Amino acid sequence: MFFGVSTLQTFHVLVSLAGIATGLIVLAGMLTSRHKDRLIPVFLGTTLVTTLTGFLFPLNGFTPALGVGIISTVVMIVALLALYWRHLAGRWRGIFVLTAVTALYLNTFVLVVQLFQKVPTLNALAPTGSEPPFAVVQSVVLLGFITAGWLAFRRYLPATT
Repeated sequence: MFFGVSTLQTFHVLVSLAGIATGLIVLAGMLTSRHKDRLIPVFLGTTLVTTLTGFLFPLNGFTPALGVGIISTVVMIVALLALYWRHLAGRWRGIFVLTAVTALYLNTFVLVVQLFQKVPTLNALAPTGSEPPFAVVQSVVLLGFITAGWLAFRRYLPATT
């Protein structure tokens, strides 16, 4: 343990941040139809590892975090199938875009939750996570991802081989 944080927690946070960073680059590429083919597997891999390591933390019944993890796992499976099994052919391109953006959103949603729980200034604004500042930030993040997802869906055309 280092400063009260376990190795698993540290790894989970670092992989999560890597998933968000690479996911934002991949999303930017989708918005401009610039291909980030080398980063897509990194984004998907780090996001999947983030989701799966989340299940390794102690469980005390069903929690919202567990629900997000389950949803994220299903979304990631569909994204991986669209990319590696269906090779983004036909409708699978759109399915991939929507599931990849959803996976990135879910990871970012959890980041915002954690920021409000762990950063003292933000926690003072929304100590229970049900106050207006938290709701406003999460709403802005959600609207941003809905907009970006829609635009990516319309614009992203995978490279032809």
